[in-house]
Amino acid sequence: MTEHTWTRWPSREALGREGISGPRRLLAAVIRTLVLGMLLWGVVSDSHARGWAAVGAAAGILLAGFVAWAFFRTTYAHRLWPSLALIAVLLGCAAVAQFTNLGVAALVLWCGCAICALERLPMAAALPVASVSLASYAAVNDDPWLTSAVTTAGLALAGYVLRLDAEARGSAQRLLAQERAARAAEAETAALAERGRIAREIHDVLAHSLSAQLVHLEAARLLLERDADRDQILDRVVAARGMARDGLAETRQALSALRGELSPLEDFLTRVAGTAPGAEVTVTGERRPLPAEASQAVRRVAQEALTNARKHAPGAKVSVLLDYGPHEVTLDVRDSGGSPGELSGSGAGYGLLGMRERAELLGGSLEAGPGEEGFVVTLKVPV
Repeated sequence: MTEHTWTRWPSREALGREGISGPRRLLAAVIRTLVLGMLLWGVVSDSHARGWAAVGAAAGILLAGFVAWAFFRTTYAHRLWPSLALIAVLLGCAAVAQFTNLGVAALVLWCGCAICALERLPMAAALPVASVSLASYAAVNDDPWLTSAVTTAGLALAGYVLRLDAEARGSAQRLLAQERAARAAEAETAALAERGRIAREIHDVLAHSLSAQLVHLEAARLLLERDADRDQILDRVVAARGMARDGLAETRQALSALRGELSPLEDFLTRVAGTAPGAEVTVTGERRPLPAEASQAVRRVAQEALTNARKHAPGAKVSVLLDYGPHEVTLDVRDSGGSPGELSGSGAGYGLLGMRERAELLGGSLEAGPGEEGFVVTLKVPV
């Protein structure tokens, strides 16, 4: 044994009653009651104890029971000196019982002190107490020396086995507490992750919708400053109103996505591309349902890329390619280039930074930059 093992107390989980099954608690209570009842009966029926002597002996046994209960409480609190003082009182009670011809009570107290010391005290204190208790038992026992030796060894082994059993139960209780704490932390982390997901969805929907509305409203403002035709201005206002309606629909769709109710990704891309003149959608690979987070990432990046194409290269041809690979899905959005629109400087919105952050949260990547003709946005998400 190491030095720490010699001085270490059994854990409070091991010394407590938590984790002990109901039948085992009932059995222990029955045994203690029977032992106490037998000792009291032995005092009453003993021919040497009559009158006040019997009353004094019974009071001594009850006192020993109370001291034993106090010993259990002090050991649970890991208070060494009070525990040693109480077990010394119990040993004294055993000596008095032996001196007053209550040999059975003395033997029970000595054996109980040895077993309880080995079970509940640090080994450095338990071994001396157990040695004194078992030596006293062996000294007054009338059995042959071999029987006394075997009995003494059995009592010591019983005390140590009870200690190991209590330690095993205490370890199980600590592991259970740690598991519960881990589950609580996991649940809290999952709740925070879900809150973050909801926040991203709401932010992405609002950022995309409001950015698109801003484009058309800014165009209407510029047209008003240039005294443009009323119909042109009205077209922009109507387009902004349509974007607001689409934003409301997207908000509802985001809420449906949070509930796991997603429309097919191909249908979504076709519908979004329909709002951008000259946009074409191509799907390659084996089509299959994607995880909600991956599907939402593709949807949001496609929306933002098409919005940027309308803003920075109005009238350009846009191609949207969705490729289902064995281990990842790839979205490629590229435009044919053109002169920057008059609204290219209006509002940053969600932008490339937000798209890249969404991809990295899923372990994917996003690349955006000039291509051979225009601008290219490529998203890769593992699935």
